[in-house]
Amino acid sequence: MDRLDELHVFLAILDAGSMASAARKVGRSPAAVTRILGILESRAGARLFERSTRRLTPTETGLRLAEQARRLLADYDAALQPPGAGTPRGLLRLTAPTVFGRRHVAPVVTRFLALHPDIQVDLTLSDRNVDLIEEGIDAALRIGALANLSLVARRLGEVRRVTVASPAYLDRRGTPAVPADLAGHELIMSTAVRSVAEWRFRADGREHVVRYSPRLRMNDTEAMLAAARDGFGIARALSYQVEPDLRAGVLRRLLVDYEPEPAPVHLVMPSSRHMAPRLRAFVDFAVREFAALDVIR
Repeated sequence: MDRLDELHVFLAILDAGSMASAARKVGRSPAAVTRILGILESRAGARLFERSTRRLTPTETGLRLAEQARRLLADYDAALQPPGAGTPRGLLRLTAPTVFGRRHVAPVVTRFLALHPDIQVDLTLSDRNVDLIEEGIDAALRIGALANLSLVARRLGEVRRVTVASPAYLDRRGTPAVPADLAGHELIMSTAVRSVAEWRFRADGREHVVRYSPRLRMNDTEAMLAAARDGFGIARALSYQVEPDLRAGVLRRLLVDYEPEPAPVHLVMPSSRHMAPRLRAFVDFAVREFAALDVIR
């Protein structure tokens, strides 16, 4: 077996989550798949998976190898294509969170399409984390820690969860100095993320969960921020959602020293297939475009 085939087997193990399933996928015996993994771990000088009775979980070394292996195999496949076969064309199916997608992903997509007349894009804006493979999605923009470690991910930056209020409200009710002060204020909370009325802050290098009794709860971010702009109370949102209001002075940022750790922003793709030229072209373009966005640095 050559080393490219070994990488195919390794990725099959990662995608399938077990030796037996990977063996069926690549048409080899479980013993052969186990032996190939042992060879790769010997070459890497580290474990590529943590074993349990139910599933194999990739280690950091395994995830790093997977990302490099996918690129290597995709480059190898592209090198074997006849002239013109690698021209980006066809349909791309993308998804992104609603507000971020409306403000930032859609403009990136239209600029990308202007450069690639043979590509079509189906962009779905939804705050639901869809199953990429099951729903046939080529790439998704995700905010927050990734739950599925088998996805191929390109980090784009990070965003923060910030606390804001209008100048008129703060003039009327005062500015909170510490999270405990919020108990005496009118709070506007979102039910889009979690149903529990709590906010998370960082203090003394640790995260603290504080529960409040909100005066107003909403399941829509735009409506929540509109109420804050109108001076009803104090709200919380991701930094990119309030960036225009902060820049315009319509809202002010509060409790900056107590903000929780930033949340990463990734562009993720299913691990079950190599990148088609159209997807590779979009990923490379999107990474460059998002690098210029102040709202996710």
